[in-house]
Amino acid sequence: MGDDAHISVLEREVCEALAPVLLEGGAFVDATCGLAGHTSAILRASHPAHAILFDRDTVAMQRATQRLGQVSCTVHWVEAPFSALGATLDALGFPTVSAILADLGVSSLQLDTPERGFSWRADGPLDMRMDPTSGESAADLIARIDASELTRLLRSYGEEPDAPRIAAAIVAARPRRTLELARVVAEAMSAPQRRKLGRRIHPATRTFQALRIAVNGELDELDRLLAEAPERLAPGGRLAMISFHSLEDRRIKQAFRRLSQAPAPPAGVPIRADELPPAKFGIPAAYARGVVAGPAETESNPRARSARLRVLERTNAA
Repeated sequence: MGDDAHISVLEREVCEALAPVLLEGGAFVDATCGLAGHTSAILRASHPAHAILFDRDTVAMQRATQRLGQVSCTVHWVEAPFSALGATLDALGFPTVSAILADLGVSSLQLDTPERGFSWRADGPLDMRMDPTSGESAADLIARIDASELTRLLRSYGEEPDAPRIAAAIVAARPRRTLELARVVAEAMSAPQRRKLGRRIHPATRTFQALRIAVNGELDELDRLLAEAPERLAPGGRLAMISFHSLEDRRIKQAFRRLSQAPAPPAGVPIRADELPPAKFGIPAAYARGVVAGPAETESNPRARSARLRVLERTNAA
């Protein structure tokens, strides 16, 4: 699949959220660079002095390098997970930055390359690693896990109602290829659940999601990013995050709400509400409920259907 076929989700909305804070320079971080679709759009719409681009997929990083070509800003390529944000910014000499973006979706390159094992649509080895050079593959995980632990994993990371049935079938079969796993899940799923999913959602969707999250430690990575990224924003800077399922979005929403609340007064000290110090962060009004893709985008790019953009802003009072 060529890079020209890659479609970045909510590209216009991301630019509207981040470009204004980069018009006068500053540093931009793309924590999930992928094929650099969002980064390309940001660089066209604004004038950052530095772009710091993270990805743990070597192939994606190589493609992104080719796509960006010659740009007017200084580009720092970081082949690492976004949990390395704080340490990397320290090493590069950036105590704060003007804008940070994290698109938490699996890239088109990964989904559309059967050898990567992310999709049930084509046969390939059951890998699912964002960095295919390190860690345990999904097939290796399935080969060693017992039904009880797999049930917990499917429930926690896939919110799968049929987790016990599916886990038992997977452990019995120990599949090592994508289509084999998809078939095992589809055959194990109960009729009511299959009817509930309908034709638009494949029966193995939640199982593939759960295994991918487990293999890549995605929720632990997200928690670390949510702990570090806000504190790395300069006053007036913004953090934009795109999630694709409720486990991610719930974490982001709760973290942003908590950060945007005014500090509580010291225990036992009477103080009026208008005397409280201002909150260090805020959620811009346009993003109070998050932003989703419109009908035109979801029709042209079905992967945008489940995407939601949330934005956090550091206040000048910080």
